[in-house]
Amino acid sequence: MPRESEARDRAAFVELFASPEVGTYVGGLRPREELERAVPEAPGRRPGLFVIDLAGAMIGMITLDRRDAGRPGHVRPEAGEAELGYLLLPQAWGRGYAAEACTAVLDWFAQALPGEPVVLCTQKANDHAMRLAAKSGFREVERFEEYGAEQWFGVWSSATPSC
Repeated sequence: MPRESEARDRAAFVELFASPEVGTYVGGLRPREELERAVPEAPGRRPGLFVIDLAGAMIGMITLDRRDAGRPGHVRPEAGEAELGYLLLPQAWGRGYAAEACTAVLDWFAQALPGEPVVLCTQKANDHAMRLAAKSGFREVERFEEYGAEQWFGVWSSATPSC
């Protein structure tokens, strides 16, 4: 299901970042006109970004990036943990696609870097993300205030068996 981004995904990237529903817990939507100008012909072509594909069409994206040392929430003193993030188009919500993509990426990560932790941070108010974090085997480490909202911060490790 997860794959590398391609030029044919451009319209879905614009739709994803312009969606008011998607923007609710990630700082709001961006104006479509701005996105049309800014999104490159082949968007998302970088290590750690995967497209969530359903029947050949992009329905979302999933990322593994290093967590910025200046942000709150870390499980290592030196920071820089891998952080899982994902966004799906609203029409793909509630169908298990995010869980399937997260499982695939976490399995891949566990093979590539056995025992390395992966962190996830989401607004506590985001019920869907909270359920997915639990289902994916993340355990709560702490909560803190960031971006004007209570954040939930959790960790996953292939070294710790999940349910």
